Amino acid sequence: MSHDTTIDIVEEDLQLSLVELCRACGAHEEQLRVWVVEGVLAPSGQTPHEWRFAGASLRRARLALTLTRELEINAPGVALALDLLDEIDALKASLRRAGTR
Repeated sequence: MSHDTTIDIVEEDLQLSLVELCRACGAHEEQLRVWVVEGVLAPSGQTPHEWRFAGASLRRARLALTLTRELEINAPGVALALDLLDEIDALKASLRRAGTR
């Protein structure tokens, strides 16, 4: 098993609270709340106190923070950029399954 696969498996089982995700990615709580409203992050739970973020949210939040800080992209722009990156990843996976590179 490769190191990357191990990280993916751990991330699947990880559940972070809002505060834990803030600490882990270095973003402010208000920023994460905005990203949830914009659809960048999709926690389980009804209220911020109940929110739980899957491990994949950590990678997504870190990327969102990089887009915000380095490229000065606003929250709706971050949501669009991440949706497009997800679509590219899905298309690449589809091509790999089809045996095409």
